[in-house]
Amino acid sequence: MTDTLFKQWDTVCGLLQEELGDKIAVRWLTKLIPAKLENNQLHLMAPSPCIQELVKKNYASHILTLWQGQNPSITELKFGLKTQSVKPVAPKPAQPTISASSILTPKAVRPAQPQIVDASGEVVSSYLDPSHTFDSFVVGKTNEFAFAAAKRVAEEIDSPFNPLFLHSSVGLGKTHLMHAIAWRVQELHPNKSVLYLSAEQFFHRFIKAMRADSTDHFRDLFRSVDVLIIDDVQFILGKKATQEEFFHTFNALIARGKKIILSADSAPHDLQGIEERLKARICQGLVVDIHPTSYELRIGILEGKVAQQKLNISFDILDYLARKITSNVRELEGALNRLVAHTQLIGSTINLGIVKQLLKDVLRAPEKIIRITDIQQVTADFYNLTVADLKSTRRERRIARPRQLAMYLSKQLTTLSLPDIAMHFGKDHTTILHAVKQIDNLLYQDDALGKDMQKIIARLKGEE
Repeated sequence: MTDTLFKQWDTVCGLLQEELGDKIAVRWLTKLIPAKLENNQLHLMAPSPCIQELVKKNYASHILTLWQGQNPSITELKFGLKTQSVKPVAPKPAQPTISASSILTPKAVRPAQPQIVDASGEVVSSYLDPSHTFDSFVVGKTNEFAFAAAKRVAEEIDSPFNPLFLHSSVGLGKTHLMHAIAWRVQELHPNKSVLYLSAEQFFHRFIKAMRADSTDHFRDLFRSVDVLIIDDVQFILGKKATQEEFFHTFNALIARGKKIILSADSAPHDLQGIEERLKARICQGLVVDIHPTSYELRIGILEGKVAQQKLNISFDILDYLARKITSNVRELEGALNRLVAHTQLIGSTINLGIVKQLLKDVLRAPEKIIRITDIQQVTADFYNLTVADLKSTRRERRIARPRQLAMYLSKQLTTLSLPDIAMHFGKDHTTILHAVKQIDNLLYQDDALGKDMQKIIARLKGEE
């Protein structure tokens, strides 16, 4: 019977991978183990209370539906915690787990910090954070393309993606990926020189060189490296002389087949003060947008931090943080660190009341419950439609796309299950699942849709 359950779970995991398309969610789900089928109840074992509660709360009904397709006799799912005696299973497609270690090399030896020096013997490269590696970067649907591109550039020094340009709002992982690139290049290509620094540091070094009448040394230094990584490049735009020098350095490195990795807070076409020739050069490479985090990704980040530090924090608190702090990852991690500090210094158990008190400055606005009826009304108003249009069966694009977006937001901003959301729209849960997947994919391709979504969310939260 156990072998049969494993085979069925194998099939269910494959279906979940296709339908959910989210590596974070699938990673949690594939950690579950089918233990037994008793009285038409299927018992699934989770490796931790956090994963048990997360899957039970968000995916139980969908797992049951898919498993009933394999075995119609199953009427209910029961969740428990995995014990040492339960034989592990590796369902397909298995996803890699978050590594608590940020060590890159098999022998646990980290490359040294960059040691590129200028004519005076001063180290030029900025400090690389040892924790910012590919191993410690949590990958989800909103950042998987950026992660894959960064990893490819780091591991294949002659890859065609040159320059690689990463852009996003603050706190979504640009700097983490750029540090990870530098660490991986030094590990795999120790003979290559890597120079990482912020655009502001580039600017100050150039000004310093001009004042010291040593711009020739500055040029020789920056144009001799194999990999140049500059963070927050928007800070040198609009500064004519610095941008001119950067452009010629850029050209010189590209002409010699050297690698350039840049980041900014906006796409090249949206940057203020950028010269057309520099914009054209950047766009010849690979431009990658890192999208705002999803709920699943935020939970995955918190879960990884909790596991890494062996913390005892309940799923309810992680769920609360993931739903309330949506702006960026730095703020989310900062909130968790504050809770950890409180437990270590005060010694008290963390509960939701303490969380709200400790983080009131982060949470700021009073908690507002967002209902599906609110989402339907605000979305309809935004697109000059009626709620009846969103609930109708009309398939014109001007109605179908807002309807799918409203369904997507209902999944992201409420705790209701897919069947519950479907009931509010007069549909079935598979329609909601399709809409969520469709909008997830479109957000990668359609910047205008993403901006519409952020405006609707702002209105729902009373921020606009």
